[in-house]
Amino acid sequence: MSMAVAGMLAGIALGFAGYFGGFGAFLLVAALGAVGFVAGRFLDGDLDAGDLFRSRDRRR
Repeated sequence: MSMAVAGMLAGIALGFAGYFGGFGAFLLVAALGAVGFVAGRFLDGDLDAGDLFRSRDRRR
């Protein structure tokens, strides 16, 4: 599945959540989508767990 199709499906899901469930449901779907995206990148091997917890400034 291309990233354009995945983005379109995410947009449709957020639109339905916002229309039928209100703003709270919209935020919940967006947050769970972000968690799913990070988990998918981690499982695909595109993301290292240390990237999430390592600080950017290492000159301390």
